[in-house]
Amino acid sequence: MPVAYVVVTVITIAVNAGMAIADFARAKFVLANSAEVGLPQSWLPTLATLKVAGAVGLAVGLLGVRVIGIAAAIGLVLFFVGAMAAHFRARVFHNIAFPGTYLALAIASLGLVIAQ
Repeated sequence: MPVAYVVVTVITIAVNAGMAIADFARAKFVLANSAEVGLPQSWLPTLATLKVAGAVGLAVGLLGVRVIGIAAAIGLVLFFVGAMAAHFRARVFHNIAFPGTYLALAIASLGLVIAQ
C-alpha cells in the first residue's frame, strides 16, 4: 500500500471526523459559518453524519474493501462540492479555504484509492 495513499487518506479521515464532532457539538464557529452561508442549523446533524460516513468509509477502504473507499471518497467529493457551492452562492469567501482544502483532500483520496 503506497505511503501517499495512507497518509492522505488518514488526514482526510481525521479532518472529516474532527469537523463532524464540531458539527455535532454545535461549535460556535460552525454555527457562525452556517448562518453566513444560509444553512439551517437543523441540517447540522445530517451533515455531520455524512462526514462520519465518509470518514468511516475511507477507513474501511484502507482496511481493504476498496469499493467502499471509492464510494466514500466520491461521497465526500460531492459533499464538499456542495459546500463550495453554498459558499459561492452566499458570496462568503473569507473562509473558503476550509471547504476548498477538504475538497482537495477528498479528491486526492479518491484519486489515490482508484490508483490502487
